[in-house]
Formats: sequence, structure tokens, C-alpha cells
Amino acid sequence: MVNERKTEGIVRSHFEKFRDHIEIEEQSSDNPKIDKLLKTASKKGSGKGFPEFIITLKENSDLLIVIECKADLTKHESLNRDQYSEYAVDGALLYASYLSKEFDVLAIAVSGQTIQQLKVSHFLQLKGSKKAIPFFGDKLLSANDYLDGYLKSDEKLIQDYNILLDFTKKLNDTLHSHKISEKYRSLLISCILIALGNKPFRSSYNLYGATNTKELADTLVDTVIRELKNANIKSDNLDNLKIQFGFIRTDTSLSTKKDVLKTLIEDIDKNINSFIKTHEYFDVLGQLYIEFLRYANSDKGLGIVLTPPHITELFAELAQVNDNSIVYDNCTGTGGFLISAMKKMIEGVKGESDTIDRIKKEQLIGVEYGADIFALAVSNMYIHQDGKTNIINGDCFDDTIIREIQNRKPNVGLLNPPYKADKKKDIDELEYVLNNMKCLVDGAKCINIVPMQSALAQSGKVYELKINLLKRHTLEAVLSMPNELFFNSNVGVVSCVMIFTAHRPHPKNKETYFGYYKDDGFVKRKNQGRVDVYRKWKDIKEKWVTYYINRKTEPGFSVNRVVTAQDEWCAEAYMETDYSNLSKQDFIRTIKEYVLFKELYLNNYETDNNS
Repeated sequence: MVNERKTEGIVRSHFEKFRDHIEIEEQSSDNPKIDKLLKTASKKGSGKGFPEFIITLKENSDLLIVIECKADLTKHESLNRDQYSEYAVDGALLYASYLSKEFDVLAIAVSGQTIQQLKVSHFLQLKGSKKAIPFFGDKLLSANDYLDGYLKSDEKLIQDYNILLDFTKKLNDTLHSHKISEKYRSLLISCILIALGNKPFRSSYNLYGATNTKELADTLVDTVIRELKNANIKSDNLDNLKIQFGFIRTDTSLSTKKDVLKTLIEDIDKNINSFIKTHEYFDVLGQLYIEFLRYANSDKGLGIVLTPPHITELFAELAQVNDNSIVYDNCTGTGGFLISAMKKMIEGVKGESDTIDRIKKEQLIGVEYGADIFALAVSNMYIHQDGKTNIINGDCFDDTIIREIQNRKPNVGLLNPPYKADKKKDIDELEYVLNNMKCLVDGAKCINIVPMQSALAQSGKVYELKINLLKRHTLEAVLSMPNELFFNSNVGVVSCVMIFTAHRPHPKNKETYFGYYKDDGFVKRKNQGRVDVYRKWKDIKEKWVTYYINRKTEPGFSVNRVVTAQDEWCAEAYMETDYSNLSKQDFIRTIKEYVLFKELYLNNYETDNNS
């Protein structure tokens, strides 16, 4: 005979072991907010809901665990999950739908009367979300495992990142009101984040009163320079960093106005520093820089187009980096590629501290020309607990720097070169690609993202660069990227990813893989830019990487083709069309895209090559 009390007893005994970390309530809650949410959550359709267990975590008030139990295994989950009083999953999800109006909810359904036969399902429904997603596995876990898994989940990252973006907009308005220049804003934030890592500074900054604001500004900069000096930053680079952060000492708002700097430090600690501690290896400074650029437009003339974080993550997977990889980015920017590579490399070593230290100290190398961006890159790597000593401020075409990089024997190259603002005077994007591979060891992989027009050239300087590339290196793949990939940077560049094997001339009959990677699942949202609203990116990325590694072909998506420098390096020129999936809307959209592309790029390209 089935007895639901036995199921409840198993669950109760499991969670009692974690009493130091959680509060367990049954049927109802003393928390007024929870009690109010359950008032209309009856499984019968009217009245109050009474979950078997309601668990709150002492370390995190945002997450709520709700548990429903059934003794009969056949009553675990109904087909449509709408039999709330009869099935464990259905009931747990019902309660989650109500409680998620104010909390992030982990709904757990448990069926069975013995530990051996126990059936467990987990679902996560974040605050304000209309949908619960399957989460964790089919075993009850410890309180710490639940908290850690929740905090580090992709879903929580997206939620926290959206909150961070909202804060960034408010912060940008605040900095604007204090007349702090756009070019200094990211530097200010990076300086504060480094200083907050110093325990004496963090415990004392709020003691500075209205009369010693200048002293706080000086202490902030002095703390950061001391931290970077202790991190073995080279003296010439350290001198540059002193100059870059020096504006904080003299800025009128930061050094003279009452509580302006102190309030900024408090806000950044609460909203940005906490994000970094939860979500390691995320290029926060890069994203802040992008957000500030959206208001400023000041650096577009320099060709600065920072790579979206999901693409830096994609590069690390396409390159298949591991603990033996030595990664080089000759156009480092804020360090996004190096941070994504570091994350991937560290994930593979399963917590081996010596290997992790080696990766951070020796296997991430970057060169950045711009002094202010260099300061951001060093700060970014420092915030992510190392790698900063291998960032060089200088010209990647300088022979001394090339020799220094070559001596470190990098076997993976990742880069997003500056895009030409002056098409006649600026260095071509493919020259940066050649420069990167000049520093790599034989057989290394180089993955870069460049304007599509670089792949289409059939005459002129760019065509000569294509000839040079194939003469020296093997073109493994070209991936056509989403048209509005750089929308968040307010830059209308249609781009593609090129993948080379370094120092192995392209074989005459070698087939190159071409992918039509136009749909990354991201959509535009007002005040947010391009975001993964429908959580499609994870599955899309897996397909992109799998098809590239296995060189799989699919009509309308990918093709393998023998090409020369004279040919167009893009999937659109060679792949078969899958007519079974075409609609009138597809036809109209494609025509519009072609007209836009021709107007923006082909006409410019023809003009450049005729001039």
C-alpha cells in the first residue's frame, strides 16, 4: 500500500543534514511574501496552496526550493503536466509558477517509498520567467550543490547579466552627470574593481568623509598601482598604467565633490564586483566598454569593435583549447578572447591548482596597441586572477615583439583585428591575420573574425593578401556570421570567421569547410541590444562546432569546396539551397539583405579596388 508519508520522510531526512545552511518549512511559510504568493496556488484550482516542503537558503534569499512528493511512482509526472493534485511534477511546477513572481524557484518532484526506487525531477524557474526548465539530474543533492549549480547556471548568468546591463545604463547616466568623459569611464570602473580586491582598502574606503575626498582618490590609485606592482607587471607597463589611472587624482567630481567617489565604489562593489565573483571568466569590462561606446561613438574612428562574449566563447571551442594550449591574441582589446580561452582551459583540468596557475601565468599572451585599452586588458586579466603579466602594450608588427611572442611558442591564435576606418591608409585586417600566424608554431590553429569583404576580394591589395595566406597557410574553414553581430557596438559590419592551420601551404585539392552560420538565436531588444531571449544559443553553438569539426554538409547550412585565392570565400557562393524550407518571407528577406549588403559593402569594395 502506498504511503506518501514515507516519501516525505525520505526527503525530510535528506535535507535535515543541511540545517546549518537552510530553513525547512512544511505546508506553509512564516515568510509573509511566500505566504501571500501561495494564497491562490491551490492544486484544486481555488484557495491556498500547501507544498510538502518550502526551503530557504541562509546564504541566498533569492532562491526558494519547493518540493512535492508522491508515494506512487506512476504518479510522478502526467503527459501534459496539468494534473496538479495527482502528480508530483505537475504540483511542483504549479507552485513554482506562483512563487517565481517574487523568487527564483527550484521545483523538485519526488516519487517513491524507498531510497533505492526514488524518482526525482528538478526544474528551475527564475523570477519573472514564464517557463521552468529541467535542471540538475535525477538525484537529491546537498544544499551547497543546489546553490552552486543555481548561481553558475547559464540561466542565472543571463538573468544577472540583464540586471548588470540595467545597472550599467544607470551608472553611465551617473558618470555623465558628473561630467566624467566616456573614455575614462571603463578605466575608472576597472581601477575600483582592482582596489576592491585589496582587503585593507575595501574595509576602509567608506571611512573617508566629505573633507578628505582627495585622499580617497589618491588612495584608490595608489592601491591599484601597488597591487599591479606586486603582480610583477613590467616597470614600463606599470608607468603607462599610472598615467592611464592618473585622471582619478585630478578629476573635479572624483577628487573634490562630497561622496561622489565613495558612492560609486559602493555601487560598483554591490552590482559589478558581486557579478564577477559569481560568474568567473566573463569579460565584464569589455561589455561595459561596449555599453559606454553605444553612448559615445568616440572610438569608431579607431576601428574598435569588441567581440560579443558568446563569439569569444565559440572561438575557444572551435580551437578546442586545452591545458596544453598557448593562446595568442595580437589585437587583445579588453582581453575577451583570452578570458574565454582561460575559462575553457581551466574547465578541462578539474581543479588541478598547479596546472591552473601555469595556464594563467604562462599560456595566455596578448598585444594591445592602445594605451587605454591596454590598461583595461591588464585590469580585466587581473580581476580574473592572473594572465596580466603576459599582456604587452605595443605594436604587434614590431620585430622585437614578434620575436618575444615567437619565443613563447603559441599554438592557438585568436583575433578580431581593428576594422579599417580609412580604407587607403589603415592596415588591412588580413595583415593582422598574417601577423598573428607569423608568431605561431607550425601546425597551430588561427581563428579570426574579419569583414566579409576580405573573403570576397578577387582583385587589388586584399586579393594579394589572400594569395599570400594560401601560399603560407591552410584555409580550413570560413563561417558566415550573423549580419548584425556587432549591433551592440553600433557598427554595421557583415563579418565572417576564417580558420587557418599555420605554416602549412594550402594543398591544391584541399577542400575548405564553409558554414552559413547566420542565425545564432539572438534577437534585438530595446535598451538591451542583441540578446539570447529564447535560450537558443547553447544548442546552436553545439551544432556549429560539431559540423565544423566533422566537416558535415547540409543543404542551406554547410558545404565543402576546393577554392583558390581567386574564389569568393563564403558559404553563400557554394552551398545548395534547401528549397523544402523556403517560404515567401525567406525570399523577401534574402533580397533585402542582398540589396543592403551590395549597397554597404560591394559598392565600397569596387570603389576601393578601382581607385
